Amino acid sequence: MQAEDMEVPIINNLNDSGDRQRPKGKDVFKDQQKESESSMESPNLEFEYGDTDTLTAELSELYSYTEEPEFALNRDYFEEDFRSHARGRRWTELTVEEQRTYVMRLLDTLEVTDRDKRLKVARAILYLAQGVFDECDTEVDVLHWSRHNVFLLYDMGIFTALLELLSMEIDNNQACSSAVRKPAISLADSTELRVLLSIMYLMVETIRVQTEDDRPEWKSAREAFKNELGSPLYNGEPFALLLFTMVTKFCSMNAPHFPMKKVLLLLWKTILFTLGGFEELQEMKVRGRERLNLPPLPEDSIKVVRAMRAASPPASAMELIEQQQQQKRGRRSRRPLVKQDSLDTYNERDPFKNDDTRDEEEDPEDTDSGIEGEVDPLDRDVIIQPPPPPPPLRPPNERVNIPKGLPWVPKVREKDIEHFLETSRNKFIGFTLGNDTETLVGLPRPIHESVKTLKQHKYVSIAEVQIKREEELQQCPLTLGEEEVEDSPAEMLYVGMLPNLSQYVIALLKLLLAAAPTSKAKTDSINILADVLPEEMPITVLQSMKLGIDVNRHKEIIVKAISALLLLLLKHFKLNHIYQFEIVSQHLVFANCIPLILKFFNQNIMSYISAKNSICVLDFPHCVVHEMPELTAESLEAGDSNQFCWRNLFSCINLLRILNKLTKWKHSRTMMLVVFKSAPILKRALKVKQAMMQLYVLKLLKIQTKYLGRQWRKSNMKTMSAIYQKVRHRLNDDWAYGNDIDARPWDFQAEECALRESIEKFNSRRYDKNRNGDFTPVDNCLQSVLGQRVELPEDFHYSYEMWLEREVFSQPIQWEGLLQNP
Repeated sequence: MQAEDMEVPIINNLNDSGDRQRPKGKDVFKDQQKESESSMESPNLEFEYGDTDTLTAELSELYSYTEEPEFALNRDYFEEDFRSHARGRRWTELTVEEQRTYVMRLLDTLEVTDRDKRLKVARAILYLAQGVFDECDTEVDVLHWSRHNVFLLYDMGIFTALLELLSMEIDNNQACSSAVRKPAISLADSTELRVLLSIMYLMVETIRVQTEDDRPEWKSAREAFKNELGSPLYNGEPFALLLFTMVTKFCSMNAPHFPMKKVLLLLWKTILFTLGGFEELQEMKVRGRERLNLPPLPEDSIKVVRAMRAASPPASAMELIEQQQQQKRGRRSRRPLVKQDSLDTYNERDPFKNDDTRDEEEDPEDTDSGIEGEVDPLDRDVIIQPPPPPPPLRPPNERVNIPKGLPWVPKVREKDIEHFLETSRNKFIGFTLGNDTETLVGLPRPIHESVKTLKQHKYVSIAEVQIKREEELQQCPLTLGEEEVEDSPAEMLYVGMLPNLSQYVIALLKLLLAAAPTSKAKTDSINILADVLPEEMPITVLQSMKLGIDVNRHKEIIVKAISALLLLLLKHFKLNHIYQFEIVSQHLVFANCIPLILKFFNQNIMSYISAKNSICVLDFPHCVVHEMPELTAESLEAGDSNQFCWRNLFSCINLLRILNKLTKWKHSRTMMLVVFKSAPILKRALKVKQAMMQLYVLKLLKIQTKYLGRQWRKSNMKTMSAIYQKVRHRLNDDWAYGNDIDARPWDFQAEECALRESIEKFNSRRYDKNRNGDFTPVDNCLQSVLGQRVELPEDFHYSYEMWLEREVFSQPIQWEGLLQNP
């Protein structure tokens, strides 16, 4: 598919400078003053990144606030049916056998043809999955009974029955056509789908989460359910593919009533459950390296990132203006803002030095471990002059211990060593030896030492081994024979997704664009609010405020689900096979994912992360256990007391990680970051004082630093220092100097075409059933060829004479051509 066909429309919010349009004159000064104040006041965020938020938060995000009246509806339908069965007893008083009998009765009723009756039963099942909250006194009780009931429902086969009903609803053309014709779609149009998806989400999420007091039968049920969801048991494909089909159908405007938020949440949790989260990925990576006899990983990246400390953001424009004014007045102060945890805390004198003065005084034997960088004479007054000692901000006993050295072990690729030796041989000997990294004859002693150091830090990734193996299989298909492919969940998912992969990617990006806070509503954009807008629009100010909060929360949850889903797919496919990752990446790039993510960050990111689009008293399970207080405009405006919004910070980190994955080691895509002027957008994101987010922003700045010009590097020394301290080093990568700009022209099309060719060869070899057509033996025996049975259509004998006339008699045959020499 051509890149033009795959583009997701990006609203042109980025102007020529890559920044947002700003007012002129005094307004600019005010804006800069606000930015300066916010950067000075931005607090450290106590945020711990993980696969998901807490179970309570994840369950509450399933429901929009406009769905709140349906909780009572579910309870009423359950009690109406249960009263006739239990005769005055409560669900929590029944024995397990009695509960199983009642669930079996519900299961039988689910199969009736009456649609309304089926919906009532489905609501009763949803009430059970929600934890029979009317019989509980606390939120803990609700979660306890929800967990008990969900495992019971799974054991009784409810999930399979729901899947059949879901397939029926997806194929319900009458509902689709009526929704297409409606001018405005509301909650009422997706009632059946929302109930079914809610039950399935509660089952997947509750069974996925492990707890210490899980019974042995629950643990075995979890493994069985995980295998079921990941295997092609549902119509010959994994369950996730059915949900992907719903997403593409919605985005093609054929089913505008689909509740997209619930579909995306269920899809994300299904992928997370079947393929595994980030810690499982790390374990799989360790096992994969052992299987390929590669050295173990130098460190656990999850632990290193968690141990990192956030740094203060670089000085804003306002701070720089103040500094210049002070210099004009003669007060040449080198640091207008002195902060204990500033970006240059470790290395005040030289950003390219490993240890600070205090460490050198304490450990004289470590003095030669620093890397001295050559500093331009013009920069000397900026960098080398020692600043005044900072005042102690904490008492001595509360002083934070700064870790000595760098957080990451440096890495070197095989091709880096080859390039270094090629350059050295050309310089000292005058000829090269190709890929030979062992022969050092004729090279001076320092080069020997350099090669030894490089080899000590050489890192061979699983991807490099896979690429090399693929090249061998392409060159010798008959000698090496068939490749053994493990039927892992990721492999089965990829095989299922491959035929429609570009459609799935485009659909997800369209939804991400529609939910982005920087997007402006357009008439032709998809409506993602079908499952949040009530039938009757609000008439009071309070109702309007509540709906406004609900809509913003709804969009945030969609962004969270899509960002987590895309990141999981990229990481798992990369581990499974590098070319599976590359094809998903290329589809994302061709569909304008890079400018879309930059557009997302082209906003006041601090206000997005601290947004309070939630009403705690309406969150499940709080709203079904406690008495509902009277809502006022003031209480809605106040929001919750949290320092930040977990889901928004989670989404931002995920999107930055996706951007890193798309651009890493891809020169042409890195140049896209430069062309889209991403540096000022990314630099603003450093205002968020959270170590993990800062790390991925700094990684993105590092790969383009050499192309931003000397003046940019000179005026952003704090950012350069932070990159040095926090990002992993590649020993012979001159990221800070930009020496090879002229040596590497930017040819986006050639690079992407070469990559696409390798991907297509891989897919053809591994997944094309007719891939060995050129090597199939030819049968030259006339009798056996004529004796083969040929499958003909049933009605062929009716039109046989016409076929004979058209294909045989009317075709001139040059018999003498057979006698001529070829």
